[in-house]
Amino acid sequence: MLGACKGVIFDFNGTLFFDNDKHILAWGEISKILRGRGITEAELLEHFNGVPNQKIISYLLGREGIGEEIEKYSQLKEELYRRFCLEDKENFHLVDGAEEFFDDLKEKNIPFTIASASIKANIDFFVREFELGNWMNPEDIVYDDGSYENKITMFLDAAKKLGVDIKDCMIIEDSVSGIYSGYLAGCRNIVVIDSSNRAEEYKTLPGVIKVITNFRLTWF
Repeated sequence: MLGACKGVIFDFNGTLFFDNDKHILAWGEISKILRGRGITEAELLEHFNGVPNQKIISYLLGREGIGEEIEKYSQLKEELYRRFCLEDKENFHLVDGAEEFFDDLKEKNIPFTIASASIKANIDFFVREFELGNWMNPEDIVYDDGSYENKITMFLDAAKKLGVDIKDCMIIEDSVSGIYSGYLAGCRNIVVIDSSNRAEEYKTLPGVIKVITNFRLTWF
């Protein structure tokens, strides 16, 4: 599977690190601050999952948020998220087999990086806590710096940083929107890590060649 692959682009949240529960906890705290109650399962599905911070905060405010409000509560949410990550010592680690897979890619001289919708403060946090600099150049990590229109452009920039055509890259994702973005960017070599028991659905999506549950070196 890696034979024709010249570069690998990883998503991060939900792909290399299972952290959805930490985001839910953090948004729950913001919801209590802004409207005096937590969030429901139905709200999570409709208004939170895969939605930018700005839109979530506006939803919780019940109106369009202004710049200062968005920045204040977005930063607070991410601070809470990082705190919850550190407090859950048992689960604060990369997905099983990820480090061994990184080692294998390095041995094969296959360049790789991350393209994530996370903000810089969270990327810096991940680089430090997971020691990602042992395997990749942190400067090559693509993150939400406000300049990207969507995940498509993020994938294309990540491929450019690797010096590899996107058609020759493998993208590893966990979300439906991320899979479609990888496909629209031009990748036809998409591997999905199934953290939500949706393997059968993922297999039907364009560009998907494999669905896995971890990065142990038996999957490819």
